[in-house]
Amino acid sequence: MPVSTPDASATPSAAAYLDNSGRADRLSGGVRKIPISTAHGTFNVWTKRVGNNPRIKLLLLHGGPGATHEYFEACDSYLPAAGVEYYYYDQLGSFYSDQPDIDALWEIPRFVDEVEQVRIALGLDKDNFFLLGHSWGGILATEYALAHQQHLKGLIISNMVSSIPAYNEYAQNVLMPTIDQDALARIKQFEADADYQNPDYMALLMQHHYVDHVLRMPLGSWPDPVDRAFDHINPKVYIPMQGPSELGASGKLLHWDRSGDLGKINVPALTIGGRHDTMDPKHMEGMARALPRGRYLDCPDGSHMAMYDDQARYFAGLTAFLADVDAGKL
Repeated sequence: MPVSTPDASATPSAAAYLDNSGRADRLSGGVRKIPISTAHGTFNVWTKRVGNNPRIKLLLLHGGPGATHEYFEACDSYLPAAGVEYYYYDQLGSFYSDQPDIDALWEIPRFVDEVEQVRIALGLDKDNFFLLGHSWGGILATEYALAHQQHLKGLIISNMVSSIPAYNEYAQNVLMPTIDQDALARIKQFEADADYQNPDYMALLMQHHYVDHVLRMPLGSWPDPVDRAFDHINPKVYIPMQGPSELGASGKLLHWDRSGDLGKINVPALTIGGRHDTMDPKHMEGMARALPRGRYLDCPDGSHMAMYDDQARYFAGLTAFLADVDAGKL
């Protein structure tokens, strides 16, 4: 599938895109540590810039919470060719950033404030700033848009519904009945015993859930960036917010629901869903209709990580959206 690109006036030449001669981050290959002020002190978060395009700058919000930017590395195969300037970013508590052991930091409003501080430090604004959030990052992107949409040029919510109660209902009523019921009973027993570190628990989940709904590739052949991101998840962030179970949310995010607020987001927005996702694709399609300037990208071969198991379609749709917004078509 061909990848759409911005119009010629928006797409920098290859020389301009790759010209780092005047950049302050040239020595570090685009990496910057950005200080983040919080009520509990100042901490550093890790970012890395790729490319130069003054009109299309994409900040990537990873999932988890407490995962890493690493699984976004598939962007390197598509976004430079489309002339997109993009930023990898590990949120506070994630592997490449500071990891303070302070539970009070893991709250949605503080993460939103962090993204705003990162935006300011990177010099992003309404004339160029696109925000993409995947999974938990989609929650964060939604909350950021509701608080600061005046700074956004476009919003992408990837593989995330607008309601955790709806997510839990979908997991209970649609996904769990498709799992081998003997395996599901064993998984639920591990959870009832709070035995989440048992290797058999994760092995059952990988065999009976992950390969069907998280990443539809055989175990042992997952791309290296995905393996690294999973290896680097910080449970001290993940468990308080998501909860320990992999078959639904039960932590601080349990009651999160912004379905009724989507109509307040007036910037161009793209929602992305996979037919085999852990999240209900019909819900994500409905989000696009609820967003005043929404568009839906369906990945029929994709799961929760559709940027891998429906990769060409995912990036073609993403770059087409960036191009259309920049051209004023959405």
